[in-house]
Order: sequence, then C-alpha cells, then structure tokens
Amino acid sequence: MILRTHDRYDYVPLRGRPDYGWPGGRRLAVYFALNLEHFHYGEGLGAELAPGGPQPDILNYAWRDYGNRVGAWYMLDAFDALGLPMAALVNSAMYDYAPALVAACRARGDEIVGHGRTNSERQGDKPEEVERALIAEATARLAREEGRPPEGWLGPWISHSHATPDLLAEAGYTYLLDWCMDDQPVWFRCRGGKRILSVPYPQEANDIPQIVGRKIGGAAFADLVVDQFDEMLELSADRPLVMGIALHAYLVGQPHRLRHLKRALRHIARHRDAIWLTTPGAIARHCAALPAGTVP
Repeated sequence: MILRTHDRYDYVPLRGRPDYGWPGGRRLAVYFALNLEHFHYGEGLGAELAPGGPQPDILNYAWRDYGNRVGAWYMLDAFDALGLPMAALVNSAMYDYAPALVAACRARGDEIVGHGRTNSERQGDKPEEVERALIAEATARLAREEGRPPEGWLGPWISHSHATPDLLAEAGYTYLLDWCMDDQPVWFRCRGGKRILSVPYPQEANDIPQIVGRKIGGAAFADLVVDQFDEMLELSADRPLVMGIALHAYLVGQPHRLRHLKRALRHIARHRDAIWLTTPGAIARHCAALPAGTVP
C-alpha cells in the first residue's frame, strides 16, 4: 500500500544531514513570534477562554481584545527591557483596528510577517482563486503600510489547502511558518519549478496549544519554554537548530502569566552570547545563501 503524500519534501533523517552554522558560529537560532490578531465581532473563529455562548460572544471577544489593548503593550515593555527582537505575525485587519500596535513593533525594528486578513477565518477551506485573492489582499496591505512586502507567512489557524505553498511562492513569499515537522529549515517543492523555505514554527512551545488546548498554567508554560531552550542548546552542539516561541498577547500578556513569561525571557537572555537571537526572515535569508544541497 502506498500512502498519499504532499510531495513537498522528501524524508531526510536528522542524523547525517550536511552541517552548517548560524552567523558568528552560533548553533542555536532563537526567535520569538508575537501573533497580532483581530476578529470579527459576533461571528467567525476565535480562541476561547471559556466555552462560547450565543453570538455575540462578549466574554471571548473581549478577552481576545485585551491582548491588543493591554497585554501586547506589557509584552513590548518586557521585550524592550531585555533588548530582545521579535517577529510580529500580523493580520492585515490590525492596520484598521490597532495601527499603533503594529507601528510600535515597526519602531522596534521587528520583522512584520504576513498572517492573513483575520483569525476569524481559515484560508485552507477556500477555493484556490479565493485563497489567492486572500493572500493578495493581505500582502498588499502589509506592503503598503510597511513600505515593502513581507518575506514570510503564517496562515491563520495554520490553515493550508493543497495549493497554499504554491500560492505563497507565486505571490513572492520566500518562507512559510506553518509546518512543525522539523527543527531545521527545509525546502518545499512548488509548482512551476519554484520553491519556498519552511522555517520551523512551534506547536509545543506555543501558548495556544498549551494554555488553551492543554489547560496548563503560566508557570508550567514558562517551565516548558526554559526546558525546551536548555535541551535544544545542548542538542545544537551536534547540529544547527531553530527554536521558535509562539506567543499571543491575550494569553501571556495577562499579568499572572506575564510574570512567568518574563522569567523565561530572562533565562534565554542570559545566554544571548551563545545563541543567535534573530527573526524567521533572517533565518530564511541565511539558509538561502548557503551552498546548494546544504539545506534539505
């Protein structure tokens, strides 16, 4: 029996891959991704603090809105205090709703990454031409506001159709973040002879699956981040690795969780001389410049 495959990449075991380094001879690349999301009022998808009631679901809508109004600003203060870079994963609707928050990330020099129009929708359930238009609309808005198009994309709710990598490559994207199957970047084959780089994005060191999905507390999430970092720093002695930390301000921007997140941030910052604190776009550019065949 031959199973259906996506045919985007081949199985290449971690052991035995070509070796390479990150800038400065570092072995572990670490990036923080702050998801900046806006939602339809009274309809569509959205993470829930408590089981949602009839629409309009005020409790969960307002809880998510806290992230943009309050929690993200607490988080920016925390990152500023430690001099840590970030990647802001931006719904294009944020430019209409909370432009000051995106501007604050821009002023920090953070990378602005495409993250669809709104997290009230998925892209993978749409016909190809509708999905193409969604990508084009979000990309055009980010390019207009930032003065250049984004290099990378994370689909709302990690949603893909069978054509998503092709559509992103055709739209000019050089990397995507949706796949969590590796701790190193991997090239994806796309139609028309194009390719796009998959930069590792975490689904374990990610506050939504852990806090919303598994119901763990802020202290346990911070412990998870610290344990992930310590082990990956040790493992990276043998090969270059990427560690991402995915964050949402309505979750870890809540003060009782923020206190523990700051502990994890301080722990990572203390090792800044041993790691490459970076962004996914910088990782993608570094990999694209390596000799052919280095990155699987």
